[in-house]
Amino acid sequence: MRNDATAAEQLLWQCLRSRKLDYKFSRQMPVGPYFADFLCRELKLIIELDGASHDLSIDHDARRDAYCRSLGFQILRIGNDDVMTNLEGVVSHIRAMLAQTHPQPLPPAGGE
Repeated sequence: MRNDATAAEQLLWQCLRSRKLDYKFSRQMPVGPYFADFLCRELKLIIELDGASHDLSIDHDARRDAYCRSLGFQILRIGNDDVMTNLEGVVSHIRAMLAQTHPQPLPPAGGE
């Protein structure tokens, strides 16, 4: 699957790989019987890129999303067209999602 990546997947992978957004992402990773386009295990976040083929698999995508959510994953769906025409905006949106998902540190011990 990695060798058959779409242009949008290849482009987004260049932005996600090597902890460029401070978190480790893997691509085409199994989650139960399904595969996630991009997976951040630390934050339990899945990024799915949707192209024309996803229009034909709405039921499959819904079952996959429900399964992944039942395991505690959040799913961010992004259109291939958005990646190809607005990569900066897509990366900004992912950064915001990461900041929102990031577990907050505990307050200092001892109180006031």
